[in-house]
Amino acid sequence: MFSSHRRILIAVLVATVALGAVVFALVRFAGGGADEPADTAGPAATARVVQPGAPGQTGRTLSPGEQSKLPPPPAHTAADTQFMQRMIAHHTQALEMTALVADRAQSPEVSLLAGRIQTSQRDEITQMERWLTERGVEVPGSHTQHAGHDATMPGMLTPEDMGRLRGTRGEEFDRLFLDLMIRHHNGALTMVQQLYAAGGGLEPASDRFAREVNADQAIEIRSMQELLTRLAD
Repeated sequence: MFSSHRRILIAVLVATVALGAVVFALVRFAGGGADEPADTAGPAATARVVQPGAPGQTGRTLSPGEQSKLPPPPAHTAADTQFMQRMIAHHTQALEMTALVADRAQSPEVSLLAGRIQTSQRDEITQMERWLTERGVEVPGSHTQHAGHDATMPGMLTPEDMGRLRGTRGEEFDRLFLDLMIRHHNGALTMVQQLYAAGGGLEPASDRFAREVNADQAIEIRSMQELLTRLAD
């Protein structure tokens, strides 16, 4: 008799636990569960936008309502377009200069530096051409790029400068190449300054690219100045 009552009690407990599990599962399915955040990302979730804080302070995530009130990013300007078109010509001449290094330079360091410049500026030309194409703006052709060998573009070498560079070899070439490339890079920094002075660089993409050019070429200028000092010793 006792065993019979015990078996009945165990069966009732098992049924109760099973029923509780079913109810818990239904609640989770309907309401998402107590252990899941109410704002879990889904089809209607908005992108996370962080507003930078003041110097020394952390940023904060904007709510969907605050994001909806944000103004659209500024469009590109004529100054942005001119900067990209002219910088393509500027970079093209830098590639002409680095192409002379292979059979003229003596210093392995000069060859290594020229290789880095060549790679970075080729990549940047591709970025600038894509920027112009995406905005339906003319991409300069080779004839336009080579037309930039004049005083209107900072740092550009004259035909006479290029002739001197082609006519040198060995240590003389190394020093002249570094001297002219430093001047060329400084010209690119001036062009970035001119971009912002003309009201350009407000569009996020053009601003980001101009800042990257400024930072990269400033670093390369310091490297070339240090190398030029070592070669002079």
